[in-house]
Amino acid sequence: MSVVAVVGGQWGDEGKGKIVDMLSEKSDMVVRFSGGDNAGHTVVNPLGEFALRLVPSGIFYPQVTCIMGNGVVINPAVLLAEMDSLRQRGIDLSRLYISDRANLIMPYHLVIEGLEEEARGGRAIGTTRKGIGPAFSDKIARVGIRAGDLLDREAFRERLEHILEYKNAIITKVFGAEPLSLDDIFKEYCEYGERLAPRIRETTLMIAEALERGNKVLMEGAQGALLDPDFGTYPFATSSSPLAGEASIGAGFGPTRINYVLGIYKAYCSRVGAGPFPTEMEKETGNMIRERAYEYGVVSGRPRSCGWFDAVVARFTQRINGCTGLAITRLDILDVLPSLKICTGYELDGAIIDNFPASLAVLARCRPVYEELPGWQVPTSDIRQFEQLPPEARQYVARIEELLSCPADIISVGSAREQTIIRRAIM
Repeated sequence: MSVVAVVGGQWGDEGKGKIVDMLSEKSDMVVRFSGGDNAGHTVVNPLGEFALRLVPSGIFYPQVTCIMGNGVVINPAVLLAEMDSLRQRGIDLSRLYISDRANLIMPYHLVIEGLEEEARGGRAIGTTRKGIGPAFSDKIARVGIRAGDLLDREAFRERLEHILEYKNAIITKVFGAEPLSLDDIFKEYCEYGERLAPRIRETTLMIAEALERGNKVLMEGAQGALLDPDFGTYPFATSSSPLAGEASIGAGFGPTRINYVLGIYKAYCSRVGAGPFPTEMEKETGNMIRERAYEYGVVSGRPRSCGWFDAVVARFTQRINGCTGLAITRLDILDVLPSLKICTGYELDGAIIDNFPASLAVLARCRPVYEELPGWQVPTSDIRQFEQLPPEARQYVARIEELLSCPADIISVGSAREQTIIRRAIM
């Protein structure tokens, strides 16, 4: 399949890093199409363990061209630090490119986001304070600065001067904070521009040429569908779409070119930050799963809440992504449990519903309806064939497939690449 999109089916943190790394090895091009450095991928491969924030996971393979698409917002300081870290570990970065249309995170984005979160007090959204939201807001408001702007200093300074005047008015008059210096920001970003200039390209042409050659192109998503600003737990959402539909928009090609959509689903649920979480486990079980799986944010380090597999959520996100197949990750984490629960519906005001509601007020009144399945209580980390899994584990996977009407093509039973059951070749 020439174009494969990988997307998260829950609240993010589904284990996309490992799956994307596996598929990257068989790809010719890997394109990151959304998000920013607020989302991280943990990759464990023969070269070591890496926590990536912005650089596409294909960077570890010499045949792969890596592109940060126009749908990504880039903090140049974070990107350059990540590149330096990779270079120090012997990773070749000569194949890394940046869309000239990708918006940049500016210092005022971080300042304003922090001030806004403080002003919200107890009603804070729980952002990572990386400036992601304000950067995407500026993109839509047409006052963003893009990577290509760094290539023309005179035009860049003129644009920055106009934008910063407005941003400083907000910082000083709304929040009473100190203004930012035009000269300091201009100098800092010109230095970034000098380092990044060889990588800033019209990447839509590069992608088009790859597709014309019949190359294998992997679209790397960030975060998860329940953080989508349209279909997620709004306003406890992210600022760009993590859905498969964004893959073409955030990279610059037609949606009909996507051949396969792989939805990544953890064998249980987890989420970080504020917002509703219908299937959150009781404290003792949730804490045990968190520590067993080390459920802490890659970027923020914040502890994640853990919950039972929510098939209401999963059916919804499978549908809006149009998943061709599933990857069920972290099945091995459930090895120790005597019994498991799957949420098959919500009880709402005495009635059973099976669709994920848009309203948080409605969602807050929903109570999960569980189906209980037996656990297997034997290790699965060394198993490589589906037929060798304990019958109860196969039953658990089969029930998820049935509830989502989609096959589980990949099952992960550990963080290492070899700890994977491949039921269908994707690339």
